Amino acid sequence: MTKPTIVLAFCVALVSGCAVLSPSAMIAVADLKPTQGNNVSGTTTFVRQGEKVLVDARIKGLKPGRHGFHVHEVGDCSGPDASSAGGHFNPGGTVHGNPAAGAHHGGDLGNIEADASGHAVLNATVTMQGLSFAKTGANSIIGRSLVIHADADDLTSQPAGNSGKRVACGIIVLQ
Repeated sequence: MTKPTIVLAFCVALVSGCAVLSPSAMIAVADLKPTQGNNVSGTTTFVRQGEKVLVDARIKGLKPGRHGFHVHEVGDCSGPDASSAGGHFNPGGTVHGNPAAGAHHGGDLGNIEADASGHAVLNATVTMQGLSFAKTGANSIIGRSLVIHADADDLTSQPAGNSGKRVACGIIVLQ
C-alpha cells in the first residue's frame, strides 16, 4: 500500500467514524524501516487538530508484547542501529515519563503492543504539549525520527525508559 493510499484510508476512517477533519488539520507520516538484523516495519500517521494529535500506527515484525514508541530528536535513521536518531525528542527539558499521566518528554508516546503474530495497531489521541507540525523549529516533530524499541518502555527509568535497542526507525514528514 502506498503512502497516499494509507493517508487517504486513514482520513476516510476518521470521517466515517464521525470525526470530521477541520480545514486546519495537518497530517504527517513516518514510514518505519527495520534496523540492521530486524524485520520490523510499518507506517504511523499523525493528524493534528488543534492541540490534539490522532496517532494511527500499523506495525509488523515485532516480537509479541509491548515496545517503547518515541519521537527522537534527530531526523536521521541512517545508522544500522538507528543511533543516528539521537535521544528522545525533549524540547521542554522534562523528565521521561508516562504520556498518559504526569511529566514526560514531548517525544514520549508510551508503548505499542504487538499480538502473537507480531502485528501492532495503535489508535490514540495525544496532547501536543507545546509541540508543533511546523516545517522547522525547535518544537516541531516534522523532520524528526520515530523509533520503535525492542522492549517495553517502563515509563519511569531516566533518561529514556529502559526500552532496549531500536528495531525500526522512520522520518516524520508533513503530507
